[in-house]
Amino acid sequence: MKPDIHPAYRPVVFRDRAGNFSFLTRSTMTNDKTVEWEDGSTYPVVDVEISSASHPFYTGTTRVMDTAGRVERFERRYGRAARTE
Repeated sequence: MKPDIHPAYRPVVFRDRAGNFSFLTRSTMTNDKTVEWEDGSTYPVVDVEISSASHPFYTGTTRVMDTAGRVERFERRYGRAARTE
């Protein structure tokens, strides 16, 4: 790797406010805000909108859409396409 062209790779806390969940990992992201972590050290904190703690797929709150009704509504609106073979 070329020296002095890569961003600093350091510990960063990612915080999901919707899920009330934080985790410490390493990243090149930066932020002026900091937070004191469980080990007593201070790390930069990056607020995220969604994480595994609040995403519907991981929390089990996904909803199944009625795809058959959507197809029928599409065909009514735009007509059935003629098949050419």
